[in-house]
Amino acid sequence: MMLAFSVLDSIVAVLCVLLGILVGLLLYKWLNDRFTDKKLGDATARAQQIVADAEQKAAAAHKSAELEAREAALKARAEFDAEVRQREREIQQIEQRILGKEEQLARKLDDIDRRLTEHSTKDRALVERERAIGDKEKRLASALEEHLRRLEIVAGLTAEEARRQLLAQIEEDARREATLLTMRLEEQARETAHEKAKEVLATTIQRLAPDYTVETAVSVVDLPSDDMKGRIIGREGRNIRALELHTGVDLIVDDTPEAVLISAYDPYRREIARRSLQKLIADGRIHPARIEEVVIKVKQEMEQHLREEGEKACFEVGIHGLHPELVKLVGRLKFRTSYGQNCLQHSKEVAWLAGMMAAEIKADAKLAKRMGLLHDIGKALTHEQEGSHPELSLQVLTKYNESPQVINAALCGHENVEPETIEAVLVEAADGISAARPGARRDVLESYIKRLAKLEEIALSYKGVEMCYAIQAGRELRVMTKADIVSDLDAHQLAKDIARRIETEMQYPGHIKVVIIRETRAVEVAK
Repeated sequence: MMLAFSVLDSIVAVLCVLLGILVGLLLYKWLNDRFTDKKLGDATARAQQIVADAEQKAAAAHKSAELEAREAALKARAEFDAEVRQREREIQQIEQRILGKEEQLARKLDDIDRRLTEHSTKDRALVERERAIGDKEKRLASALEEHLRRLEIVAGLTAEEARRQLLAQIEEDARREATLLTMRLEEQARETAHEKAKEVLATTIQRLAPDYTVETAVSVVDLPSDDMKGRIIGREGRNIRALELHTGVDLIVDDTPEAVLISAYDPYRREIARRSLQKLIADGRIHPARIEEVVIKVKQEMEQHLREEGEKACFEVGIHGLHPELVKLVGRLKFRTSYGQNCLQHSKEVAWLAGMMAAEIKADAKLAKRMGLLHDIGKALTHEQEGSHPELSLQVLTKYNESPQVINAALCGHENVEPETIEAVLVEAADGISAARPGARRDVLESYIKRLAKLEEIALSYKGVEMCYAIQAGRELRVMTKADIVSDLDAHQLAKDIARRIETEMQYPGHIKVVIIRETRAVEVAK
């Protein structure tokens, strides 16, 4: 029973709770609906107020926008009107310029039309004048032909013959005038250059004062006593024969007291023999084996001696940088002679003279000295190789890379080679001065006489030459001509022709002066 009351109480309690919850929910819904309706009313009122405010603002903005749009439209219209007016002004200016140019073009067209009309008139006049000139030329040509025909009949010559005679006369006159002009120019050159050249040569020769020695074909060896002659000859002459065999000289043992003569035309061999004999005499041992040994040793020493002599000559002249073989050949020139003149002394003298003259005229003195020292270098080999000394000089200087200017100077005066530099001309002049110095050279009598005869023969071979004489040891050739055959101008040309032929056909030291003498005599007898 108690249990049933408790269950019933529980159910009642649950029901009460459920009822309370239901009542609470209904109350909440009623309150919520009232609150929601109130909020909706407030929101609606606010929304209406906002819409009313927005409508007012929209109306104000619309009015403002309309005003701004009207102002912009007015401003754009004003600008458009201004631009239109500007364009109209520009168009008016362009129209004015176009009108001006049209007027100018119209004037130019009128001018062109006028000129075309004038040119047409002138063309017609020119055509008429050309036609008239053509007619006149035809008439003149026919008249000229008739005139030439009459002239040929009167003169007895054709036009071609007359032309040849006229050309011959003009050529003769031109040749005569050219000869006169040449004579005047040469005379002017001689007036100025002759004195200057004489001054330079005199100054140069005065500054040069070398020593000279007379070269002979014999060397003398002094002996300590005459007993040494027997030892030199040896038993049955074996020593002297051995010495002559190894040295290539002739040993002369005569009555000359305390002296032996060494004879040879080759100074180099003679020097080897002299040195060998002096060594043998000083040593005292003289027999064939010893002679051969000493000669070989002396030959080796001579090679060094040649080099020393070449270096000494280069130092004296002031030349550096020569090839060692050229230096050796320069030293060998000491033992070579030309017409009795020592070649080394001659080469040094030419170098000094050429250098001094080059210094006087402001040319290259060093180059002139080098040319002068080497101009006869081929003579150092003429005893050993075939060929003339100019050919040998060309071979040697080319082999040892000497300059073309030095080679040209060595060939000047030989093989018709003309000088290419002023220094080469000075070397040629210095060579002539050294060779022409009194006592410098001696010539063989027979060749000397032949040279004089050849000079006179060349001069007498020309037409109009009456007599000729070679004077001053063959250095001047005087030629007397016939006045009725050779004129004054012909005499000038004759001197040049004879000089060129002498240069071509003869070999001679120095220079040869050709003098043409023409004498006009007028003879009348008073009765």
